[in-house]
Amino acid sequence: MTAFARRARASAGRMHPELSLVSYTLLGHLEERDGCRATDLAAHYALDKSTVSRQVSALERAGLVERRPDPDDQRVQVLHLTEAGRQILAQVTRRRRAAFRERLADWEEGDLVRFAAYLERYNAGPDTGGDEGAG
Repeated sequence: MTAFARRARASAGRMHPELSLVSYTLLGHLEERDGCRATDLAAHYALDKSTVSRQVSALERAGLVERRPDPDDQRVQVLHLTEAGRQILAQVTRRRRAAFRERLADWEEGDLVRFAAYLERYNAGPDTGGDEGAG
């Protein structure tokens, strides 16, 4: 698992120089949820609020994320992807999928089916509170 995580972090930098694996993961979560608060990101990934704050600040400076007032509570700021953020996320996602397809191209179908089943089983397991989800 350590080698898998190390490889994922290394490939993130090759996919887009400004997008770390953590940044990619946060952008993906924001897209999936159609926005959320920074504290929600920290809680979901079991990360320190200061870590998320630094990541979000970098994403804001890069023009990939913006803050908007929560329509239900104007005191709360909700993070949303900008159009540039959506485009970068889509681009990186396409590249990651292509890299996975290339890496798995010579695997037999039975191996792929078992691998997918093992990943589903692993992902369905209980959350241990570690930071492995964010890389």
